[in-house]
Amino acid sequence: MRFRIHTGRGLGGIAVRPEPAAAIGLLLAGDLLAARLIPASSPSPSAAPLAGVTGHVYVTNQLGNTVSVIDAGTNKVVATVPAGNAPEGIAITPDGRYAYIADNGSAMVSVLDTRTNKITTTVPVGHGPTGVRLSPDGTCLYVANGGSNSVSVLDTRTNRVTATVPVDVSPVSVAVSRDGATAYVANAGSHSVSVLDTRTRRVVGSLPAGRSPVSVAVTPDGESAYVANETAATVSAVGIRTRTVAVTVPVGEGPFDVALAPDGSRAYVAELGPGNVSVIDTRSHRVSATVAVGPPGTDPFNLAVTSGAVYVTNQGAGTLAVIDPKNLRVAATVAVGTSPYGVAVGP
Repeated sequence: MRFRIHTGRGLGGIAVRPEPAAAIGLLLAGDLLAARLIPASSPSPSAAPLAGVTGHVYVTNQLGNTVSVIDAGTNKVVATVPAGNAPEGIAITPDGRYAYIADNGSAMVSVLDTRTNKITTTVPVGHGPTGVRLSPDGTCLYVANGGSNSVSVLDTRTNRVTATVPVDVSPVSVAVSRDGATAYVANAGSHSVSVLDTRTRRVVGSLPAGRSPVSVAVTPDGESAYVANETAATVSAVGIRTRTVAVTVPVGEGPFDVALAPDGSRAYVAELGPGNVSVIDTRSHRVSATVAVGPPGTDPFNLAVTSGAVYVTNQGAGTLAVIDPKNLRVAATVAVGTSPYGVAVGP
């Protein structure tokens, strides 16, 4: 048995995960098969910005207690903002005015004014906050509290918690449907995704998942959810109406985040082990390409996807990779802070 160590598993600090040798052999075999079937890009980035990409990218640096602000047009860091204790998940309001940051080490959410690049207030939430997600209109923030088995609902107009919803064990991340009516919470400790009615603020059911579901993304039509199962090295494609797994897609070792293209045609998966991002065609539910963002130890961790770029935090390398979705190659690699975790894109 081997042990793999990485930081930021959602409960704070360093996590040690045992991996049985048999499972490792299966994962390696799957990776070798995938290498024969799908094209792989080379991590030989240039610093050239992507055409038509504007705005700013915000990266939380978990062990540096900072947020890096990157000009998306130039791929240059334009500010480094002191943040709270062990900042992890981050979400930007639709107008780009504020960023909400989960401070895992202090059970707080920090509110960053993007005009001044200063923290304006902090809001107490549950223990071990990790993932954050805003409602489509930006009025509600949902916070996955991994240490409290709950989701805090924060009113962004008052910056007050208006509800605390119990969920299953070790919630790590949250997704919200396009109409804002439903939130989905990936519970790493109970192999499930809680379904939360945002009007009643109650859990109304659950979706199945694989081992250690750590991330969930919902298609634009609200029909399907994609769930990254970290220790199973799979992504589950789940029918939301039927609440059944339609397809289980093998990916690389340690998938920690899954994010959809704006049109829902692709699901991007950050894989800790091989240093890759897998690209799943959501029509065929097959891996259509892999993008190498670095060697093993790079630890691609979390994703933010726009129509013009795919951003990947590389926790082990201390960088942000910028992938061109047109050719699926790394266009730039930006040095950020220590142990980059979350990433979000704003105007």
